[in-house]
Order: sequence, then C-alpha cells, then structure tokens
Amino acid sequence: MEKKKRVYTFGNGKAEGNAQMRELLGGKGANCAEMNLVGVPVPPGFTITTEVCNEYYQVGQEKIVEELTAEVKAAVKHVEELMNCKFGDPKNPLLVSVRSGARASMPGMMDTILNLGLNDTVAEGMVAKTNNPHFVYDSYRRFVQMYGDVVLGMKPVNKTDIDPFEKIIDEVKEIRGIKLDKDLNVDELKLLVARFKTAIKEQTGKDFPDDPIEQLWGAICAVFRSWMNERAILYRKMEGIPDEWGTAVSVMAMVFGNMGETSATGVCFSRDAATGENLFNGEYLVNAQGEDVVAGIRTPQQITLEGSRRWAALQGISEEERASKYPSMEEAMPELYAELNKIQQKLEDHYRDMQDMEFTVQEGKLWFLQTRNGKRTGTVTASVPVLPW
Repeated sequence: MEKKKRVYTFGNGKAEGNAQMRELLGGKGANCAEMNLVGVPVPPGFTITTEVCNEYYQVGQEKIVEELTAEVKAAVKHVEELMNCKFGDPKNPLLVSVRSGARASMPGMMDTILNLGLNDTVAEGMVAKTNNPHFVYDSYRRFVQMYGDVVLGMKPVNKTDIDPFEKIIDEVKEIRGIKLDKDLNVDELKLLVARFKTAIKEQTGKDFPDDPIEQLWGAICAVFRSWMNERAILYRKMEGIPDEWGTAVSVMAMVFGNMGETSATGVCFSRDAATGENLFNGEYLVNAQGEDVVAGIRTPQQITLEGSRRWAALQGISEEERASKYPSMEEAMPELYAELNKIQQKLEDHYRDMQDMEFTVQEGKLWFLQTRNGKRTGTVTASVPVLPW
C-alpha cells in the first residue's frame, strides 16, 4: 500500500500543491504553493497537512514525530538546497519560520514562531557571515521570546497578566532611558537573550533547547496544539468552523525585515477593505519584523503616497512633516513599491478577489509571505485589520 503523503514542498517557482488544495494544505500552504506557480517571489518551504493535525490528537506527539521524521528531513534538505545554507550549521545557517494555516482564515487565533534555528553558536556564525551583530541578536531575542511564549507556555493567560518577557525588555530599556526596542544596543540584546533563558528555566524548570531539530519539532507540535487553544476554539464556535478541519503547519526559510534601512516588513490590501474602493493600501515599517507592525510601539508608515497623505490629514500632520518623518514606501523605496504594486495587481487578477498580503523586504529584495482573499469590513471608519503574525 502506498504511504500517504504528509509533507508538500514549495520554492523557486515550483510547488507540489496549489490553491485548490486548501482543505489539505490550509489557506497559507495552498496560497504559498500557488504564488510559486504564478511567479511571485516566496521564500522556499514546506507544508505539513491538516490531516496530520487530526492524527496528532489521535495518536499523540511521539508517534507523529516518528511518522513525520523522514518526510520533514527531506523537506528541510529541499529548503537548504534552494537557500544555499544549512539548518543548524554555524558557518552558513538556515533559519526558518513556523506558521499555522487552517483552511478557513483565523486571523490572530493561532501561533507563529520566527527566527527558529538560532543558538549561541549559530548566532556567532551569523555575526561572522553578515557582519551585523545588531540584526543577529535582535533576531535571537525575538526567537527566544516567541518560542518561550508559544512552545514553552510562558504566554500570559489573560490581559491582566504581565508578560514576563516584556517586563524584562522594559527593565533593560529603562536603565538606559530608551523607548523603542530598535534602539537597544548589541550588549543589551545579548543581555535580553540571557535573561529570557533564565526566566524560562525559572518558570518551566527546563533549559531553553539549543538543538535546532528539537526546536523545530517543538514548534511544529505547538502549532498543532494551538488549534485547540481557548482563543481558537471560541473563534471556531463563532464562525461555525468544525474542529476536525485541523490546521496545517507551514515551515518557510526566514527572510529578514530587520537587517537595516534597506529592509522592511508590511501588510497590504489590493483594495480598500472599508469602502471597496479600488485603492491599493497598507502599512510598512523599515528595519522591523512582522509583529512590530501591530505592537503599537512604532508608528507604521503608509505604503502609497495617496494613503500617506490621507493618513496625515486625519492626524493633523502637515505635508512637510509627513514627507520628512513618515514617508510612504512609494516615496522612500520607489523601485520596491513599483514591484509590490505590480505583484498585488497580479494576485488580485489571478484570484479574482481583493487580496490581503504580507511581505518582507530583505536588503532590497521583495518577498511575499502570504496572500488570501481579503475580508471587507463594511464600515468606512475601519482601520487596517490586525496582522496574524
């Protein structure tokens, strides 16, 4: 009997899946495959099917890891070859993101982990390779925080709980009197990594895992567990989504929006979600990773000049101040904006529906991380929807 395929790869314009395989690959996995097939730049990766999520709850974590090991190992090798780097290799490391992706869109309900594959040795290797220690240790502290939250159970249970990681960040920033995370220096970022790991040990009784393979399996299984977290169950009840649909897990090569002033991250919409107007719009942040756009600490900038001027008018900001402090991507990165605009139109034409897209710019190169049919808000006063990163 032929063994059931559980892992589907994508990258470099090729994919084993497509948009019609949403039930099996989830929305994110199906659309990453489809974007490859239509020529959109997407970091290579692979998707573990929604069926495996159901198996996870039937047979347990140990059995699932055993069943998946060979396929996941082959898929990681596929990504390594396309990215020309190696997972866990200190001299030329591959880092990955691990993301959930149900067949029905569930924004913000489940969990994502970025920069996976880092440990002290890999971090030093990345510093030697990139000559950018600030970027490396910024990525490292983000990874330990996300992994601690999602995999190791350090996430606050309710809104009144203090996030242990944010408390540490605030303490370190207060010592030097700075407000923005991006202003932390390399020594402070290294201190955050060490203090985060100490907090994890104190709260969980376990050391933070150094082995990238152990990290990867921890993250994959955490995404399956997130299908049954309280937020996700409540959302499914409200939206009428069956529990048995499960979530897929997509693992993608990391591309970095936090490598400096020629890097950025953002979200965009092919039309105005509030009015339906055929007006490309969205927000971006220079030298940032996805969660920064929604954290509320930094003010995201508008992608289009038109959107930037509308935003400034609402804020009571003069045109001169807007142009100098909050330039649109169309003004600040005109070539990248032109490419972004061309691809968003291509995706809307392909899917024949308004698209809600996530992207990253790494040192001047544009990558798309996701597209999905956009949800209209039905109200003119709506704000940009919350990112699911």
